[in-house]
Amino acid sequence: MSVLVFNKPFTQQEPISPEAIAEAARVLESGRLHRYNTVDGEDGDTALWESEYAAYQGAKYCLATTSGGTAMQIALRAAGVQSGDAVLTNAFTLAPVPGAIAAVGAVPVFVETTADLTIDLADLEAKIKSSTARVLLLSHMRGHLADMDALCALLEERSVVLIEDCAHTMGAEWNGIKSGNYGKVACFSTQTYKHLNSGEGGLLTTDDPDIMANAVILSGSYMLFEKHLARPDMAAFEAPRFENPNCSSRMDNLRAAILRPQLPHLDRNIGRWNRRYQILEAKLRSAANAAVPHRPQQELYVGSSFQFLVPDWTDEICRSFVEACKKRGVELKWFGDANPVGFTSRFDSWKYAPEQSLPGTIAILRRIMDLRVPLSFTEEDCDTIGTIIVEELGRIA
Repeated sequence: MSVLVFNKPFTQQEPISPEAIAEAARVLESGRLHRYNTVDGEDGDTALWESEYAAYQGAKYCLATTSGGTAMQIALRAAGVQSGDAVLTNAFTLAPVPGAIAAVGAVPVFVETTADLTIDLADLEAKIKSSTARVLLLSHMRGHLADMDALCALLEERSVVLIEDCAHTMGAEWNGIKSGNYGKVACFSTQTYKHLNSGEGGLLTTDDPDIMANAVILSGSYMLFEKHLARPDMAAFEAPRFENPNCSSRMDNLRAAILRPQLPHLDRNIGRWNRRYQILEAKLRSAANAAVPHRPQQELYVGSSFQFLVPDWTDEICRSFVEACKKRGVELKWFGDANPVGFTSRFDSWKYAPEQSLPGTIAILRRIMDLRVPLSFTEEDCDTIGTIIVEELGRIA
């Protein structure tokens, strides 16, 4: 009997559209790639991109950055985080999140994770009480939104500032409000594996004029902040222009030109991702020894990746399962491995952060299996992938 095998790469994104390629060629032919290299009367692509994304997000202000990581670093600095400050964040996240905290000289305080892969609100409240942290850098890890109403009520009660890492939730919503519009500041990523693709890049949005003025100066505006379109009034820059270092982290015109034609297709692509996600979800919910995280009714998610939890297997069984799927062409990531692999690492491998005990998160990480769902996969591909995973789950059982 033949064995079903999948034969497409999990890292292959859809091609950049002809329209975006033409826009990139236009900028290349001009030779004016730098963010402020414009002629009189011309708005640069970076400034136009910031204005267009602000309108999409429903935010007053927007800053395009060189990466999602630099967006978070600038957001933390602009919100007043200083060297030595404690900053709360999810224990289940990717390295750029605590990396941003460490990069500004602050100290990550990790918060436990639930079986639905969201931040544990009870542990968050306990960590607020037991630490000096007054900022939460909340990672909507792998696109799973916490109960944002309950979380914001807790933070307001405790006077904690929320900065949202929306790298995996661009276009997502909770109760009809876009992800990123709950916090004081939001950060997004346009890295290749995210929802818009410029290879590397990021965005910062806020309605706070002082935070945006600080962010613009920090991003490396020199004294050219007037060239920004999605900025506060010029008066907001009077003090910050003398108080913030130039971190040279604003996006260039080339990447902005590639991104601008992609934005009008984002909402349609969210629907495409979610149809693929739902095919995998239906398959895995039928498996006796797998658990799929609950997606609340209030959540409009973006299913560009898929996670499921396996039973409390030994490390040997988990590795065997991942290898068996790989032999059949299905690339799974397991967050339980104490040895970081590829993009996957966990909080206890980030030695620049103080050692912290999070037994609940360790138990969850040991069970999480994760896979990308690029739009280069068809719905039929997702059905095949789900079938292979379910068959291997049955074989292991």
